[in-house]
Amino acid sequence: MTTSTRAATAPAVLVLEDGRTFRGRAYGAVGETFGEAVFSTGMTGYQETLTDPSYHRQVVVMTAPHVGNTGVNDEDPESRRIWVAGYVVRDPARVPSNWRSRRGLDEELAAQGVVGISGIDTRALTRHLRERGAMRVGIFSGAALGGGSGNGAPDDAALLARVRQAPEMAGADLSAEVATQEAYTVPAIGAKRFTVAALDLGIKGMTPHRMAQRGIEVRVLPATATVEEVYATAPDGVFLSNGPGDPATAELGVIQAVLERGTPLFGICFGNQLLGRALGFGTYKLKYGHRGINQPVQDRSTGKVEVTAHNHGFAVDAPLDRVSDTPYGRAEVSHVCLNDNVVEGLRLLDKPAFSVQYHPEAAAGPHDAAYLFDRFVSLMEGQRA
Repeated sequence: MTTSTRAATAPAVLVLEDGRTFRGRAYGAVGETFGEAVFSTGMTGYQETLTDPSYHRQVVVMTAPHVGNTGVNDEDPESRRIWVAGYVVRDPARVPSNWRSRRGLDEELAAQGVVGISGIDTRALTRHLRERGAMRVGIFSGAALGGGSGNGAPDDAALLARVRQAPEMAGADLSAEVATQEAYTVPAIGAKRFTVAALDLGIKGMTPHRMAQRGIEVRVLPATATVEEVYATAPDGVFLSNGPGDPATAELGVIQAVLERGTPLFGICFGNQLLGRALGFGTYKLKYGHRGINQPVQDRSTGKVEVTAHNHGFAVDAPLDRVSDTPYGRAEVSHVCLNDNVVEGLRLLDKPAFSVQYHPEAAAGPHDAAYLFDRFVSLMEGQRA
């Protein structure tokens, strides 16, 4: 991605890999960027979305028309930087208003070199992605628009060719690009009850905090951590985080070792997909994925319906109608999306392991799934007993 000096009035163009084009104004940095075009249905929580490492190499289209109303603060980032490859909004706030706001969203995007576009019909773009599926996209503004036609106008054919040269998300191995390079510890809040080794595949800051609130000391490890490094922490449980990329590219040795030893295991999002692969299930790319903080999921063990926060473009291919035999005992689908019957959770019946496809840490999002951290605690209590 290349950027130049921010100029809010600069013209910009968004080009999809199937040739559909949208014209608007630069938002954030001016320059060019490429990624996978996806849409998020959240009405709020844009700061948490932008700093979620799971969005690495994705250009996020916000379906809510008004974005940036509350500005940017220093408390809500979920990681050390903005990870989205590009940002698309319809009507950005001209003046942010919130008691915690420190600067405008466009200012923050520009400062971090994130190329965006505003003033386009995001409803039409979202409908297009729903019908055609997530696809590669480029955003161009300022000098990046070029003038290859000789009359100073952008050469759409040349821009389209560049978009089609960008890498696809299928087959992308991205976890190591966003994960911590050095292990670190998030101490328990209050009395320490358990130690959890958390594999950082793209972890969000609120996730270890939710565990710390339950008396868990979280040892966050790089995505490349070995089995020996995991067990050097003397864990009572192992956590598999969210993260970007194609789950088919990930190594499964650590997860398989954890399952063989019977250490309590909890995975979310990307971690759910990796647990599914370790159990012998396949994964596949969804047409346009689930992204936002308003996705309905049913916990099949209780019948309860939860409104949940999602960010995933891949899913586990596991049968909904029966218990499956795996190398680690019986497994079943524990949660399902009520919109499209996509697998949203797995549970082993003979070992202490489970996972969900969404984000129970609620940053941003509803708190309906917070009980899953308590379920993890119960598994560790049972194992200790």
